[in-house]
Amino acid sequence: MASDHAGRTVGISLSNATLITIYGGSGFIGRHVVRALAKTGARMRIAVRRPELAGFLQPLGGVGQITAVQANVRFPDSLLAPAKGADAVINLVGILCPSGKQTFKAVQDEGARHVAEAARAAGASAFVHMSAIGAEANSPSVYARSKAAGEAAAKEVFPNAVILRPSVVFGPEDEFFNRFAALAQLSPALPLIGGGKTKFQPVFCGDVAKAVMASLTGKAKAGVVFELGGPEILTMREVMERVLAYTMRKRWLVPLPFFLAKLQGAVLQLLPNPPLTLDQVRLLERDNVVSDAAKRDGRTLEGLGIGEPVAVEAIVPDYLEQYRPKGQFSDYQP
Repeated sequence: MASDHAGRTVGISLSNATLITIYGGSGFIGRHVVRALAKTGARMRIAVRRPELAGFLQPLGGVGQITAVQANVRFPDSLLAPAKGADAVINLVGILCPSGKQTFKAVQDEGARHVAEAARAAGASAFVHMSAIGAEANSPSVYARSKAAGEAAAKEVFPNAVILRPSVVFGPEDEFFNRFAALAQLSPALPLIGGGKTKFQPVFCGDVAKAVMASLTGKAKAGVVFELGGPEILTMREVMERVLAYTMRKRWLVPLPFFLAKLQGAVLQLLPNPPLTLDQVRLLERDNVVSDAAKRDGRTLEGLGIGEPVAVEAIVPDYLEQYRPKGQFSDYQP
Protein backbone atom coordinates (compact mmCIF):
# COMPACT_ATOMS: atom_id res chain seq x y z
CA MET A 1 0.00 0.00 0.00
CA ALA A 2 1.15 3.54 -0.73
CA SER A 3 1.02 6.26 1.91
CA ASP A 4 -0.59 9.66 1.66
CA HIS A 5 0.89 12.92 2.92
CA ALA A 6 -0.35 12.18 6.44
CA GLY A 7 1.16 8.68 6.45
CA ARG A 8 -2.11 6.80 5.90
CA THR A 9 -2.24 3.86 3.51
CA VAL A 10 -3.94 4.43 0.17
CA GLY A 11 -5.25 1.69 -2.08
CA ILE A 12 -7.73 -1.15 -2.10
CA SER A 13 -7.77 -4.93 -2.33
CA LEU A 14 -9.40 -6.31 -5.45
CA SER A 15 -11.90 -9.13 -4.91
CA ASN A 16 -15.55 -9.97 -5.49
CA ALA A 17 -16.34 -7.80 -2.46
CA THR A 18 -14.88 -4.72 -4.17
CA LEU A 19 -17.01 -2.21 -6.05
CA ILE A 20 -15.41 0.12 -8.58
CA THR A 21 -17.12 2.88 -10.54
CA ILE A 22 -15.57 3.70 -13.91
CA TYR A 23 -16.68 6.89 -15.62
CA GLY A 24 -16.12 6.57 -19.37
CA GLY A 25 -15.54 2.83 -19.02
CA SER A 26 -16.92 1.95 -22.46
CA GLY A 27 -14.23 3.84 -24.38
CA PHE A 28 -11.01 2.59 -25.95
CA ILE A 29 -8.96 2.49 -22.75
CA GLY A 30 -12.00 1.69 -20.63
CA ARG A 31 -12.73 -1.70 -22.19
CA HIS A 32 -9.19 -2.85 -21.42
CA VAL A 33 -9.39 -1.58 -17.84
CA VAL A 34 -12.71 -3.42 -17.42
CA ARG A 35 -11.21 -6.63 -18.84
CA ALA A 36 -8.26 -6.46 -16.43
CA LEU A 37 -10.43 -5.73 -13.39
CA ALA A 38 -12.95 -8.44 -14.30
CA LYS A 39 -10.25 -11.07 -13.80
CA THR A 40 -9.94 -10.03 -10.14
CA GLY A 41 -13.63 -10.64 -9.48
CA ALA A 42 -14.26 -6.98 -8.65
CA ARG A 43 -17.75 -5.65 -9.35
CA MET A 44 -17.97 -2.62 -11.64
CA ARG A 45 -20.39 0.15 -12.45
CA ILE A 46 -19.69 1.57 -15.89
CA ALA A 47 -20.98 5.15 -15.83
CA VAL A 48 -21.53 6.44 -19.36
CA ARG A 49 -23.84 8.76 -21.28
CA ARG A 50 -25.36 5.92 -23.31
CA PRO A 51 -25.47 2.78 -21.11
CA GLU A 52 -27.48 0.92 -23.76
CA LEU A 53 -24.37 1.02 -25.94
CA ALA A 54 -22.09 -0.47 -23.27
CA GLY A 55 -23.57 -3.95 -23.27
CA PHE A 56 -20.53 -5.33 -25.10
CA LEU A 57 -18.61 -5.08 -21.81
CA GLN A 58 -20.75 -7.59 -19.90
CA PRO A 59 -19.24 -10.75 -21.46
CA LEU A 60 -15.87 -9.65 -20.05
CA GLY A 61 -17.05 -10.62 -16.56
CA GLY A 62 -19.41 -12.96 -14.78
CA VAL A 63 -23.16 -12.61 -14.43
CA GLY A 64 -23.97 -9.35 -12.65
CA GLN A 65 -20.32 -8.37 -12.31
CA ILE A 66 -20.45 -5.46 -14.78
CA THR A 67 -23.37 -3.02 -14.82
CA ALA A 68 -23.72 -0.01 -17.11
CA VAL A 69 -25.44 3.06 -15.62
CA GLN A 70 -26.25 6.50 -16.97
CA ALA A 71 -24.08 9.51 -16.11
CA ASN A 72 -22.86 12.67 -17.79
CA VAL A 73 -19.87 14.61 -16.44
CA ARG A 74 -21.54 17.87 -17.51
CA PHE A 75 -24.27 17.22 -14.91
CA PRO A 76 -22.77 16.72 -11.42
CA ASP A 77 -25.95 15.31 -9.89
CA SER A 78 -25.93 12.43 -12.40
CA LEU A 79 -22.54 11.29 -11.06
CA LEU A 80 -23.50 10.79 -7.43
CA ALA A 81 -25.60 7.60 -7.63
CA PRO A 82 -23.05 5.65 -9.74
CA ALA A 83 -20.31 6.41 -7.18
CA LYS A 84 -22.39 5.57 -4.09
CA GLY A 85 -20.79 2.77 -2.10
CA ALA A 86 -17.79 2.47 -4.43
CA ASP A 87 -14.44 1.50 -2.96
CA ALA A 88 -12.64 3.20 -5.84
CA VAL A 89 -13.48 5.55 -8.69
CA ILE A 90 -11.74 5.79 -12.06
CA ASN A 91 -12.20 8.70 -14.46
CA LEU A 92 -11.46 7.84 -18.10
CA VAL A 93 -13.70 10.46 -19.68
CA GLY A 94 -12.01 12.46 -22.42
CA ILE A 95 -12.49 13.73 -25.96
CA LEU A 96 -10.10 14.33 -28.86
CA CYS A 97 -12.31 16.83 -30.62
CA PRO A 98 -15.11 19.03 -29.18
CA SER A 99 -18.63 18.66 -30.50
CA GLY A 100 -21.61 20.77 -29.49
CA LYS A 101 -21.83 20.99 -25.70
CA GLN A 102 -19.08 18.40 -25.35
CA THR A 103 -16.30 20.99 -25.10
CA PHE A 104 -12.81 20.50 -23.72
CA LYS A 105 -13.64 22.74 -20.78
CA ALA A 106 -16.94 21.02 -19.98
CA VAL A 107 -15.58 17.46 -20.26
CA GLN A 108 -11.90 17.51 -19.33
CA ASP A 109 -11.76 20.49 -16.97
CA GLU A 110 -15.08 20.90 -15.18
CA GLY A 111 -15.99 17.25 -15.79
CA ALA A 112 -12.88 16.05 -13.98
CA ARG A 113 -13.81 18.18 -10.97
CA HIS A 114 -17.34 16.80 -10.95
CA VAL A 115 -16.11 13.19 -10.98
CA ALA A 116 -13.63 13.89 -8.17
CA GLU A 117 -16.41 15.48 -6.14
CA ALA A 118 -18.58 12.41 -6.65
CA ALA A 119 -15.70 10.16 -5.53
CA ARG A 120 -15.17 12.25 -2.42
CA ALA A 121 -18.89 12.36 -1.61
CA ALA A 122 -19.05 8.57 -1.92
CA GLY A 123 -16.16 8.14 0.49
CA ALA A 124 -14.09 6.21 -2.06
CA SER A 125 -10.69 5.02 -0.81
CA ALA A 126 -8.94 5.48 -4.17
CA PHE A 127 -9.37 7.73 -7.19
CA VAL A 128 -7.50 7.34 -10.48
CA HIS A 129 -7.72 10.11 -13.07
CA MET A 130 -6.62 9.60 -16.69
CA SER A 131 -4.88 12.59 -18.24
CA ALA A 132 -2.28 12.79 -21.03
CA ILE A 133 1.38 13.63 -21.56
CA GLY A 134 1.57 17.26 -22.62
CA ALA A 135 -1.02 18.47 -20.11
CA GLU A 136 0.30 21.96 -19.41
CA ALA A 137 -1.45 25.13 -18.26
CA ASN A 138 0.57 27.22 -20.74
CA SER A 139 0.22 24.90 -23.75
CA PRO A 140 -0.85 26.45 -27.09
CA SER A 141 -3.38 23.60 -27.33
CA VAL A 142 -6.81 23.96 -25.73
CA TYR A 143 -6.90 20.17 -25.32
CA ALA A 144 -3.67 20.16 -23.31
CA ARG A 145 -4.70 23.14 -21.20
CA SER A 146 -8.02 21.49 -20.34
CA LYS A 147 -6.19 18.30 -19.34
CA ALA A 148 -3.94 20.33 -17.03
CA ALA A 149 -6.94 22.09 -15.52
CA GLY A 150 -8.63 18.72 -14.98
CA GLU A 151 -5.58 17.38 -13.17
CA ALA A 152 -5.47 20.43 -10.90
CA ALA A 153 -9.18 20.13 -10.13
CA ALA A 154 -8.94 16.41 -9.39
CA LYS A 155 -6.04 16.90 -6.96
CA GLU A 156 -7.73 19.88 -5.30
CA VAL A 157 -10.90 17.91 -4.59
CA PHE A 158 -9.28 14.50 -3.98
CA PRO A 159 -5.67 15.14 -2.82
CA ASN A 160 -4.78 11.43 -2.87
CA ALA A 161 -5.79 11.04 -6.51
CA VAL A 162 -3.32 9.22 -8.74
CA ILE A 163 -2.92 10.94 -12.11
CA LEU A 164 -1.88 8.87 -15.13
CA ARG A 165 -0.51 10.62 -18.22
CA PRO A 166 -0.06 8.22 -21.14
CA SER A 167 1.59 9.11 -24.42
CA VAL A 168 -0.29 7.99 -27.55
CA VAL A 169 -2.11 4.77 -26.64
CA PHE A 170 -2.15 1.96 -29.20
CA GLY A 171 -4.28 -1.16 -29.48
CA PRO A 172 -6.81 -2.81 -31.82
CA GLU A 173 -9.39 -0.03 -31.46
CA ASP A 174 -6.99 2.94 -31.41
CA GLU A 175 -7.45 6.17 -33.34
CA PHE A 176 -3.76 6.55 -34.10
CA PHE A 177 -2.32 3.70 -36.16
CA ASN A 178 -5.77 2.80 -37.47
CA ARG A 179 -6.40 6.34 -38.68
CA PHE A 180 -3.15 6.57 -40.63
CA ALA A 181 -3.62 3.07 -42.07
CA ALA A 182 -7.10 4.00 -43.29
CA LEU A 183 -5.72 7.18 -44.85
CA ALA A 184 -3.02 5.17 -46.63
CA GLN A 185 -5.75 3.08 -48.26
CA LEU A 186 -7.28 6.13 -49.89
CA SER A 187 -4.54 8.67 -50.46
CA PRO A 188 -1.42 8.45 -52.68
CA ALA A 189 0.45 10.64 -50.18
CA LEU A 190 0.60 11.05 -46.41
CA PRO A 191 1.35 14.43 -44.82
CA LEU A 192 4.23 14.85 -42.39
CA ILE A 193 3.08 17.78 -40.29
CA GLY A 194 6.04 19.89 -39.22
CA GLY A 195 8.30 17.67 -41.30
CA GLY A 196 7.39 14.58 -39.27
CA LYS A 197 9.84 15.42 -36.49
CA THR A 198 7.43 15.31 -33.55
CA LYS A 199 8.32 12.46 -31.18
CA PHE A 200 5.90 9.98 -29.61
CA GLN A 201 6.33 7.15 -27.10
CA PRO A 202 3.38 4.88 -27.94
CA VAL A 203 2.12 2.83 -25.00
CA PHE A 204 0.03 -0.35 -25.27
CA CYS A 205 -3.55 -0.12 -23.96
CA GLY A 206 -2.98 -3.27 -21.91
CA ASP A 207 -0.05 -1.63 -20.12
CA VAL A 208 -2.18 1.43 -19.38
CA ALA A 209 -4.78 -0.92 -17.86
CA LYS A 210 -2.03 -2.47 -15.73
CA ALA A 211 -1.05 1.01 -14.58
CA VAL A 212 -4.63 1.65 -13.47
CA MET A 213 -4.62 -1.63 -11.55
CA ALA A 214 -1.33 -0.73 -9.87
CA SER A 215 -2.69 2.69 -8.92
CA LEU A 216 -5.78 1.17 -7.32
CA THR A 217 -3.87 -1.36 -5.26
CA GLY A 218 -1.43 1.07 -3.67
CA LYS A 219 1.64 0.67 -5.88
CA ALA A 220 1.45 4.34 -6.82
CA LYS A 221 2.24 7.13 -4.38
CA ALA A 222 -0.83 9.11 -3.44
CA GLY A 223 -1.23 12.45 -5.18
CA VAL A 224 1.51 11.73 -7.72
CA VAL A 225 1.45 12.19 -11.52
CA PHE A 226 2.79 9.21 -13.50
CA GLU A 227 3.85 9.41 -17.15
CA LEU A 228 3.30 6.29 -19.24
CA GLY A 229 5.31 5.53 -22.34
CA GLY A 230 6.25 2.39 -24.25
CA PRO A 231 9.74 1.02 -24.93
CA GLU A 232 10.27 3.03 -28.14
CA ILE A 233 10.35 6.69 -29.09
CA LEU A 234 9.25 7.23 -32.69
CA THR A 235 9.06 10.38 -34.79
CA MET A 236 5.95 11.01 -36.82
CA ARG A 237 7.90 10.05 -39.94
CA GLU A 238 8.86 6.73 -38.34
CA VAL A 239 5.23 6.14 -37.35
CA MET A 240 4.13 6.67 -40.94
CA GLU A 241 6.90 4.40 -42.22
CA ARG A 242 5.80 1.68 -39.80
CA VAL A 243 2.17 2.02 -40.92
CA LEU A 244 3.16 1.69 -44.58
CA ALA A 245 5.33 -1.33 -43.83
CA TYR A 246 2.62 -3.06 -41.77
CA THR A 247 -0.05 -2.39 -44.42
CA MET A 248 2.25 -3.30 -47.33
CA ARG A 249 1.62 -0.03 -49.13
CA LYS A 250 3.87 2.49 -50.86
CA ARG A 251 2.89 6.12 -50.46
CA TRP A 252 4.64 9.45 -50.75
CA LEU A 253 5.51 11.07 -47.43
CA VAL A 254 5.09 14.80 -47.98
CA PRO A 255 6.43 17.31 -45.43
CA LEU A 256 3.79 19.88 -44.48
CA PRO A 257 5.01 22.99 -42.61
CA PHE A 258 3.17 23.82 -39.41
CA PHE A 259 1.72 27.05 -40.77
CA LEU A 260 0.13 25.24 -43.72
CA ALA A 261 -1.11 22.43 -41.46
CA LYS A 262 -2.74 25.03 -39.20
CA LEU A 263 -4.57 26.55 -42.15
CA GLN A 264 -5.69 23.08 -43.23
CA GLY A 265 -6.80 22.20 -39.69
CA ALA A 266 -8.75 25.44 -39.34
CA VAL A 267 -10.75 24.52 -42.46
CA LEU A 268 -11.15 20.78 -41.80
CA GLN A 269 -12.39 21.31 -38.25
CA LEU A 270 -15.59 22.75 -39.70
CA LEU A 271 -16.53 19.25 -40.92
CA PRO A 272 -18.87 17.06 -38.78
CA ASN A 273 -16.12 14.48 -38.13
CA PRO A 274 -12.88 16.35 -38.91
CA PRO A 275 -9.76 14.32 -39.81
CA LEU A 276 -7.63 17.18 -38.46
CA THR A 277 -8.19 20.28 -36.33
CA LEU A 278 -6.15 23.39 -35.61
CA ASP A 279 -5.81 22.32 -31.98
CA GLN A 280 -4.40 18.93 -32.98
CA VAL A 281 -1.76 20.65 -35.10
CA ARG A 282 -0.78 22.76 -32.10
CA LEU A 283 -0.38 19.57 -30.07
CA LEU A 284 2.09 18.29 -32.67
CA GLU A 285 4.36 21.26 -32.06
CA ARG A 286 5.60 19.57 -28.88
CA ASP A 287 7.03 16.08 -28.37
CA ASN A 288 4.80 13.54 -26.61
CA VAL A 289 7.29 11.52 -24.57
CA VAL A 290 7.96 10.69 -20.92
CA SER A 291 9.90 13.53 -19.30
CA ASP A 292 13.36 13.20 -17.79
CA ALA A 293 11.92 14.33 -14.44
CA ALA A 294 9.37 11.49 -14.44
CA LYS A 295 12.08 8.94 -15.25
CA ARG A 296 14.36 10.34 -12.55
CA ASP A 297 11.60 10.22 -9.93
CA GLY A 298 10.34 6.77 -10.91
CA ARG A 299 6.96 8.10 -12.04
CA THR A 300 6.75 5.75 -15.01
CA LEU A 301 5.44 2.30 -15.93
CA GLU A 302 8.54 0.80 -14.39
CA GLY A 303 7.85 2.73 -11.19
CA LEU A 304 4.45 1.03 -11.08
CA GLY A 305 6.04 -2.40 -11.38
CA ILE A 306 5.40 -2.81 -15.12
CA GLY A 307 8.89 -3.71 -16.26
CA GLU A 308 8.45 -4.98 -19.82
CA PRO A 309 5.98 -2.76 -21.67
CA VAL A 310 4.67 -4.11 -24.97
CA ALA A 311 6.33 -2.79 -28.14
CA VAL A 312 4.52 -1.50 -31.23
CA GLU A 313 6.04 -4.25 -33.38
CA ALA A 314 4.51 -6.95 -31.19
CA ILE A 315 0.89 -5.82 -31.59
CA VAL A 316 0.22 -3.31 -34.34
CA PRO A 317 1.01 -5.43 -37.44
CA ASP A 318 -1.70 -7.92 -36.46
CA TYR A 319 -4.57 -5.45 -36.24
CA LEU A 320 -3.45 -3.45 -39.28
CA GLU A 321 -3.71 -6.51 -41.55
CA GLN A 322 -7.23 -5.40 -42.50
CA TYR A 323 -5.68 -2.46 -44.37
CA ARG A 324 -3.36 -4.59 -46.53
CA PRO A 325 -4.17 -5.00 -50.24
CA LYS A 326 -5.40 -8.58 -49.66
CA GLY A 327 -6.22 -8.27 -45.98
CA GLN A 328 -5.39 -11.36 -43.95
CA PHE A 329 -4.37 -13.20 -47.12
CA SER A 330 -1.54 -10.78 -47.88
CA ASP A 331 1.92 -12.29 -47.69
CA TYR A 332 3.25 -10.00 -44.96
CA GLN A 333 6.88 -10.47 -43.92
CA PRO A 334 7.99 -8.72 -40.70
